[in-house]
Amino acid sequence: MTLRVDRLKVLIIGSGIGGMSAAIELRKLGATVDMIDIDPRWRVYGAGITITGPTLRAFKALGIYPEIAEHGYVGHGIRVCSVDGEFIRDLETPIDPAAGVAGCGGITRPILHKLLSAKILASGVTVRLGVSVDQLIQDGEGVDVAFSDGTTGRYDVVVGSDGISSRTREQIFPNAPKPEYTGQSVWRVFTPRPADIDRRHFFLGGPAKVGFTPVSNDQMYLFALERTEKEFRTPDQLLPGLTELLKDYGGPIRTIRESLTKDDGIVFRPLAAFFLPAPWHVGRVMLIGDAAHSTTPQLASGAGIAVEDALVLAEELAGAESVAEAFDAFVARREERCRLVVESSIEIGRLEQAQAPAAAQTAVVERALAILAQPI
Repeated sequence: MTLRVDRLKVLIIGSGIGGMSAAIELRKLGATVDMIDIDPRWRVYGAGITITGPTLRAFKALGIYPEIAEHGYVGHGIRVCSVDGEFIRDLETPIDPAAGVAGCGGITRPILHKLLSAKILASGVTVRLGVSVDQLIQDGEGVDVAFSDGTTGRYDVVVGSDGISSRTREQIFPNAPKPEYTGQSVWRVFTPRPADIDRRHFFLGGPAKVGFTPVSNDQMYLFALERTEKEFRTPDQLLPGLTELLKDYGGPIRTIRESLTKDDGIVFRPLAAFFLPAPWHVGRVMLIGDAAHSTTPQLASGAGIAVEDALVLAEELAGAESVAEAFDAFVARREERCRLVVESSIEIGRLEQAQAPAAAQTAVVERALAILAQPI
């Protein structure tokens, strides 16, 4: 007998991209969904997000592709240039035309958060903010949850989507490996988008991998991946640090560098990665997204595989005879694909840090994107 998802009561821990996507999909199936987040203000962090074709396909299944195309950027291809800004080659961003989406895109994180949260509120998900989980106690039929505000609840399924530092992961896998620093840090800053920038760009061959992604008709964000010790920068270090890093870059990077000011909201963050060996679940508690497989941004696929997790989890729950069967099928479908993203991203990062030839770096990108373009 097929599991009745419309009779399930589900708790989503964490309201990032993966958590909101899971809540949206499970509500489509009629499940009762509570979603909590430790942040009392439901804030979004970061600048822009680069979106691959497979991620756009996932957003289409979620129901927000038209809005991304309207409020963000969608297009095709990645232009690879030298440090001087000279054209080297164009990389394809493959996706089956039948998917009905572009090969790549970009959007600001605040706008994406607004699109997803609007669907959450319209769907009937109960959202509680400033709340975390103190205790998970399972039996064969469900999970008793004790919350940080003193309340309790009983759920048929609990989904931990609480990020790379997931407390849910610590609760169900106390001996799991920890995220590791990759040796790189990333700089990000929004800049105006020139009219002739019609696609993503990489500038390779220098001390850092530099690039930019359009995120709207008139805006893009610049990123720079730099080999550093694991460190954090104070606000007064950001402008001089980024301008120094970009001093030898030509073409449009030089123009951007010369226009930067201390008020541009430059962001600097060390990069860590993590992959949890299967299984990603204990009993009726499942981990998705960064809680199970946090990646670095080299393939621009971290958000995408989190959304895919949500889609596949809902599909498996809808077709299984039990929660256990659905969870096993979910991990079987997701483990190798997510491992590909994490390991390929780390490998690209190693090549960037070694200042490997552009061809060596882009070969890993092309190989991974071709695999990810296949159906999930």
